[in-house]
Amino acid sequence: MLSMNQKMENKLEAGCCVVECERPLDAQYWDNQWKSNTTGWDLGMPAPPLVSFIDSAENKNAKILIPGCGSAYEAEYLISKGFTNITLIDISETVSCKLKEKFSKNPQIKVVCDDFFHHQAKYDIIIEQTFFCALPPTMRQRYVWKMHNLLNENGILAGLLFNRSFDVSPPFGGSKEEYEKLFSGAFDFVNIGTATNSVEPRANTELFFKFKKANTLVNLYSFQGITCNGCKNSVTEIYSKIEGVKNVNMSSDFKEILIVSDVEISIDVLREGIAYDKDYQIKNYES
Repeated sequence: MLSMNQKMENKLEAGCCVVECERPLDAQYWDNQWKSNTTGWDLGMPAPPLVSFIDSAENKNAKILIPGCGSAYEAEYLISKGFTNITLIDISETVSCKLKEKFSKNPQIKVVCDDFFHHQAKYDIIIEQTFFCALPPTMRQRYVWKMHNLLNENGILAGLLFNRSFDVSPPFGGSKEEYEKLFSGAFDFVNIGTATNSVEPRANTELFFKFKKANTLVNLYSFQGITCNGCKNSVTEIYSKIEGVKNVNMSSDFKEILIVSDVEISIDVLREGIAYDKDYQIKNYES
């Protein structure tokens, strides 16, 4: 979900490039948007590029997840096309209650009111629509890790990402180059390019992507001690040189690091790599 109207202040810490939101984008925040009808992201229909994607999907029994589903217009379209196993997740109790009532006669639909990052299940397809851009950029490494974890072997993550920046956030934007670096190794890129059939207000600003879960190990770690981009780059370079590592990507607040590898990398090896600085600490991420 995202709000075109809700103003957020981005603060840049001196020398560190750390973007912080002036208030938490938590369950209360999003619930308040629905209660006040401040839902500028709501198209009132399924996004045309996602309609095209759904039309191309052949397995009607595929387990499908739509995180941050909002009004869930895509779910209605999925039902109309004969799909039988759809899970909707939203952190807002207000919108979740509306969806449970709306789909009360549709056994194909399961509605879950919860934090997406606490969800435990396996899916064949995950549809991304205005969820990634609603998350603070500091959570993007966690997003990749969780998506990889939730997908079955060869599972598909597909949807839309903004290919632009915003003066007021959320939504939080980005670029194709940034996304390719972020998802590299964890997913095989079936397609990523400018959406050709976006709604007019978003024309030429959306990327449609279709990624397939790669047969790699994707691990997320908590990190302490880094205070600048120079230090971040040094640690990233050290970990990138470990045999078997395919991608290392650290969050913009330096608190989480995503490591994608072909083989299991022990936490002892990761700790040894940063032992030169007593302030650096790495540990397994706990959700």
